[in-house]
Amino acid sequence: MTDAPTRIHVAGSAGTAPYEVLVGHQLLGELPELIGKAARRVAVVHPEALAATGEALCEDLAAQGYEAIAIQVPNAEEAKTAEVAAYCWKALGQSGFTRTDVIVGVGGGATTDLAGFVAATWLRGVRWVAVPTTVLGMVDAAVGGKTGINTAEGKNLVGAFHPPAGVLCDLAALESLPVNDYVSGLAEVIKAGFIADPAILELIEADPEGARSPGGPHTAELIGRAIRVKAEVVSKDLRESGLREILNYGHTLAHAIEKNERYNWRHGAAVSVGMVFAAELGRIAGRLDDATADRHRAVLSSVGLPVTYRGDQWPKLLETMKIDKKTRGDRLRFIVLEGLARPAVLEAPDPAMLLAAHAEIAA
Repeated sequence: MTDAPTRIHVAGSAGTAPYEVLVGHQLLGELPELIGKAARRVAVVHPEALAATGEALCEDLAAQGYEAIAIQVPNAEEAKTAEVAAYCWKALGQSGFTRTDVIVGVGGGATTDLAGFVAATWLRGVRWVAVPTTVLGMVDAAVGGKTGINTAEGKNLVGAFHPPAGVLCDLAALESLPVNDYVSGLAEVIKAGFIADPAILELIEADPEGARSPGGPHTAELIGRAIRVKAEVVSKDLRESGLREILNYGHTLAHAIEKNERYNWRHGAAVSVGMVFAAELGRIAGRLDDATADRHRAVLSSVGLPVTYRGDQWPKLLETMKIDKKTRGDRLRFIVLEGLARPAVLEAPDPAMLLAAHAEIAA
């Protein structure tokens, strides 16, 4: 017998329905209820690395009377392209997928981003369910309704707001994650600590080694707390018209690093460096105290996340940041802190301040 899952409510907004994020173990029994009785077909979008999981899920769904089709896509960010989305649309069309049918995205954040985007665009929007299998997928990508793909010009520049019907975060999936993938996801957990819930930081500081492992004593609490931060924010601001921008803490530089590295860097590693940069920018702008700025480097490095990046790449990073989707016109915008759990917007900072902040993370 397993404990009842933790249920985190995400309110509907802008005409979207509310949904729940379930966190616990052995949650696939919840899937048919989220799929609903109106669906006849279910498309299971999964990465190549989870081929066995995708096939097993299709078999389970078939045993429950659904016509289940597996759509295998490339691993990680390679899945987030217009070509892969078109491949998924073709598979849906060939199987006669209708407006009452449902897509299930199983995998990391890139897979759920793609699955949600395919669901948002097929027949102008069909239901979908997210089954994230990584820390990053659970605390970030699968919650909040942002779906999207990358282009040659940047990350997530094409997408739609299309919340899922539900999210199943089965913690057992984390046990087989390589340690670097697990630790990468912790960057988004730590971000939630800095922008809204300092208890996260205290749990990690008390036991950084335990935080690095899915078998650690606080795994369920850390993931649950990070999801709650995101759920509360997106419930108030689905379409990033205001408050939701705080979730971009560390991401402006992070997305530029990812593009510069041709997406060979893990997202969490880039976000970690991006947060240290944002903390230094906040300090230089006179907004953030030294102790909180220094705490970024200490907490992130304690779990094994990077806090520096190649210094010679600044001109390229700056150019990429200028077309980031968080920019307004030609004015760069950064989320900075004015204290612990006090995020704010810093708009059009002086180029000299940006250069000085970058010098602090330059390797």
